[in-house]
Amino acid sequence: MSVPTYDQFIEPILRFLAAHPEGATAGGAHEAAAAALGLSEAQRQETTTSGQATYKNRSGWAHDRLKRAGYSSSAKRGYWKLTEDGLAFAQANPGPLSAEQVEHLAMNFMSVKLKPAPDAASLDEGNDTPAPITQADLATSSPQERLNQAILELRTSVAGDLLDSLLQASPTRFEHIVLDVLNSLGYGANRQALQQVGGSGDGGIDGVISLDALGLEKVYVQAKRWQSTVGRPELQAFYGALAGQKARRGVFITTSGFTAQAIDFARSVEGLVLVDGKRLVNLMLDHEVGVSSQLYKVPRLDSDYFDESLG
Repeated sequence: MSVPTYDQFIEPILRFLAAHPEGATAGGAHEAAAAALGLSEAQRQETTTSGQATYKNRSGWAHDRLKRAGYSSSAKRGYWKLTEDGLAFAQANPGPLSAEQVEHLAMNFMSVKLKPAPDAASLDEGNDTPAPITQADLATSSPQERLNQAILELRTSVAGDLLDSLLQASPTRFEHIVLDVLNSLGYGANRQALQQVGGSGDGGIDGVISLDALGLEKVYVQAKRWQSTVGRPELQAFYGALAGQKARRGVFITTSGFTAQAIDFARSVEGLVLVDGKRLVNLMLDHEVGVSSQLYKVPRLDSDYFDESLG
């Protein structure tokens, strides 16, 4: 018998975390869900192509759905905890969830992306929020469309995990990660050209990038591992610190977002670039900072090979 699909893990994960309102390890949740579903030893031994136990992979995706619904969180690395909304949902539904409720949790939050602070404005002009995906959409999609959707879903899930990890990092480690990201973008002749400053008396500057070998041209960096939104006063203070260094370029990076007033200020001055949490994790994904990728071979017919007129 194959391992149950990930949607069948949603309720066992929900019930286990509800019984542990203080939170629990992901490993403990995996095993509790496996026990609740009565998995055999053979089912526990089944693995994905990457070598991970299938039941752990599927319980992880079940938790991903609870996170996207706003019912759970990764309180710290490898540690899951229901939110207040999640605890309220579990208490309001003490009996087994209906098939409709499970399908709602499994399908209706697949397109939910990173949630910025309520007063954060978008740095992007367009709105890239995809339309909700339904079971009917998946059933009628072509294999290529389903593959594209799966890749998007995986990317979105990892983006959320990256942001959780950034918020759990120490301020010093976060500054180091930010410089790694900037180095991956091609800033600095080498990694040694990116210096971490930080500490008290830093004037609002956490890092310095030397764009040339002699250090004549520099970019100054401020990195804020915040959950609250960055406002105009913080940007004005950073811009003042740049002026004190007679610098012409600065990058302000945060795990949260910027208010509309802050974004307007940045656009009104020269040489100030903003990077919010959404943009930061997408840069980390694109340049594989803190993540790794797995290559899949998708076969495609080579029609030319069978064309006899080509010899």
